[in-house]
Amino acid sequence: MKVSLALLILLLAAACTDIKAASFRSTRPECCTEEMLVHKKIPPSRIQGFQYTASSCPLKAALVKLPKLAVCVDPEEKWFQYYLRMQKKPNAIST
Repeated sequence: MKVSLALLILLLAAACTDIKAASFRSTRPECCTEEMLVHKKIPPSRIQGFQYTASSCPLKAALVKLPKLAVCVDPEEKWFQYYLRMQKKPNAIST
């Protein structure tokens, strides 16, 4: 009985854990919540890539891939908009 109760509590705790990172390998669409958004500026040198959340998600967000995890950011944040503009700029050096 004690083992069953402990297992039930463990399963409930695991189900209720707030996960702030999303896997880029998942085949199902990842959605972000307001609580999951990271509002700190992320240095562009740490960003390995990003993808927007699916249109079926209730909150429009971008999943930003960092070296060890992925975080949710508001795509309207000024720093993220600047990052996008810098990604679109052609290199000044051409061959």
